[in-house]
Amino acid sequence: MKRILPVILFALVISAGASYFIFQLLSSRFANAQKAQTNRVWVAARELGTGVMIKDADIKEIEWTGPMPARTLQKKEEIVGRGVMSTLYPDEPILTDRLAPIGAGAGLAATIPIGMRAVALRVNDVVGVAGFVTPGMRVDVLIMGMPPNANAQSGTISKTLLQNIEVLSAGQQIQKDAEGKP
Repeated sequence: MKRILPVILFALVISAGASYFIFQLLSSRFANAQKAQTNRVWVAARELGTGVMIKDADIKEIEWTGPMPARTLQKKEEIVGRGVMSTLYPDEPILTDRLAPIGAGAGLAATIPIGMRAVALRVNDVVGVAGFVTPGMRVDVLIMGMPPNANAQSGTISKTLLQNIEVLSAGQQIQKDAEGKP
C-alpha cells in the first residue's frame, strides 16, 4: 500500500497537468474561431421579384460574418439601377449573377441572358389559363402538321423543334402568384 500511493499520486499530477495543457490549447483555438472577420455587404431590404429595377430603398448594408459569397457586389453604384434576373429575398447578398447587365434595364428584357434571344409563341387558351405553362418552367416546343408533298392518309406528324426551353412569361405576367399559378 505504501508503494502504490506515490504511484497513484504521481499519475494524478501528470494527468492533471496534461488536462490543463489540452484545455488551454483548445480554448485558445476556440477563441480565435469566434473572432471571425466581419465585412460589410449589400443585401436586399425586401423581396425583389424578377424584372424589378433596383432603387436605393431596395438595398441595405449589413455586417457579414465569415467569408464573403463569391461574386458579391460591394459597391452601391454597381447595384442601383440594374434589373433583377431572379428573385432576391430579404437579407440575401446581392450577387452579380442575379442581376441584369449594367444598362439592360428592367422588365422581361432584363431576364434574358447575354447571347440569348426570346421568342413569343402562341398557345391555346386552355393551356394558358389552366396553368399548364407558368414562368420559370422548362418546356419542349413541338411542331405539328402535314409535311409538304405528303398524301392525306399519312396523317398529321409531330416533331420536337426545341427542347428544355425556359418559359419567361405566360401572357402579360412574368411572375407566378403566391400559389404558383399564372
